[in-house]
Amino acid sequence: MRSIINKIIAGALVFTGVSCTGDYLEINSNPYQPGTDDMQTDDYMLGSAMNNLASCVVSSDVNTAQFTDCLLGGPMGGYFADTNTGWGNTIGNFNATDNWTNVFLKSDKLIPQLFTNLTSVENISKQTGNPVPLAIAKIIKVAAMSRVTDTYGPIPYSKIGLDGAVTTPYDSQKDVYNQFFTELDEAVATLNENPGAALAATADYVYSGNISKWIKFANSLKLRLAMRIVYADRTLSETKAQEAIKGGVIEANADNAQWNYFGSTINPLYTATRYNSATDHACKTGGDTHVAADIICYMNGYNDPRRSKYFVPSEWGEGYEYVGIRRSINRSTLGTDAHKYSGVNVAQGDPVVWMNAAEVAFLRAEAVAVFNFSGMGGTAHDFYKKGVELSFEQWGAGSATNYLDDAVSKPAIYNDPSGMNSYGSQLSAITIKWNDSDTPDVKQERIITQKWIANWMLGNEAWADFRRTGYPRLIPADPAGNKSGGVVDNELGARRMPFPTDEYISNKENVETAVSSYLNGKDNYATRVWWDCNSNIR
Repeated sequence: MRSIINKIIAGALVFTGVSCTGDYLEINSNPYQPGTDDMQTDDYMLGSAMNNLASCVVSSDVNTAQFTDCLLGGPMGGYFADTNTGWGNTIGNFNATDNWTNVFLKSDKLIPQLFTNLTSVENISKQTGNPVPLAIAKIIKVAAMSRVTDTYGPIPYSKIGLDGAVTTPYDSQKDVYNQFFTELDEAVATLNENPGAALAATADYVYSGNISKWIKFANSLKLRLAMRIVYADRTLSETKAQEAIKGGVIEANADNAQWNYFGSTINPLYTATRYNSATDHACKTGGDTHVAADIICYMNGYNDPRRSKYFVPSEWGEGYEYVGIRRSINRSTLGTDAHKYSGVNVAQGDPVVWMNAAEVAFLRAEAVAVFNFSGMGGTAHDFYKKGVELSFEQWGAGSATNYLDDAVSKPAIYNDPSGMNSYGSQLSAITIKWNDSDTPDVKQERIITQKWIANWMLGNEAWADFRRTGYPRLIPADPAGNKSGGVVDNELGARRMPFPTDEYISNKENVETAVSSYLNGKDNYATRVWWDCNSNIR
């Protein structure tokens, strides 16, 4: 009985603060938290620490997930558009205030929670003589912190204290990535050395203690990071990509990395996308977050059968089954019509996806087609085809054969049903069918476009790809919605998140050193991170 009670309490401890109106940074204590003696039973301490770690990748805290994914990665990556007409300062308008810009760096739900629980896992691993939990914890750490560094560039990392305090010196993004590779290599080596080590399924809602699947995810994550730095350090990129493939990567949807914690609790993106839903009628599409016009234009133009899996039909009526909202606009133009646009189709119990097999296939396709990397294990065409097929399978969209044979369809032009925010230009001339005779640039656009569609809701990954490659081609910010004061280019969009103002108070010397040493003295939305150096994007 005590074990059951402890597990119930564990779930309550992981998921706190689901109200958008509260102070999401407030730290609360639970007077009913079990003591050390109780937690030692049934591996509760390990299970609690591991699940708290996992909740730091895509945060289980609703308000945190809203800021990092619904209002940052989602809009910047062309997936979501924020629709609350009462917001005057947003990331989408490039004029966000501290309570928006600080979340990845300063929220107690991310870095402090990550590092304190990492320390707990390390102690438990030492006490039990089982190195496997710590190896898996390192993989989770990299998965979580890669999102942070890709948002800001240089970040506190190697010198973060055991308590997760971030009032420490910054590492360059190059050094952070090098440490990522080291940590992933160490983790994989440990897991390969201990194939029979046990990890309770209740401590692992990703792979239920399956060591071989964790190895595949670690190598797949390594491949993702290797391709991220391809324009910054091509030699290292190829080496790490080759190592990842040799070690074994995700090739089937059964091995997708996704946190399956949401049974009695609710997927945070479900709640976050529905904040402030319209109350004057039976609203079906959601609240503060709706689907962006960008991805719907592509998928409408391609007549993509995954639309019904991704989107909630709009409320605009006949002829407007799926219609998105243009990002980075003056939201006052939405008036009372915001609810009419398509919503995000996510259920309460859906897992949170970290990485899927389709993405891995597209990474391999790009490595071969664009950069001519050796050791990828196949042809670009085969990987491209496999990526699309795996995505169709993942979403239960039927056969991809006809879709892959389509050499004609192109993204649709955006016609806003309200008549206020239309964009009359063709976003892209890219079609679906593979053509081996295309140039590397065309191949890259085709691969990244399909990867983007397949990675639906992984907004921060989409934003990183857009910055790295320039693809997919997204609708530019409306001049009236670009409130950066001329800092952000409408076409290029935000290249990074500025450090929050509070950092210049609480960690002044270190952040100023980071800006001067690693960001050429400019801390704004237009400043490029280390790996954002593609010479074709200027």
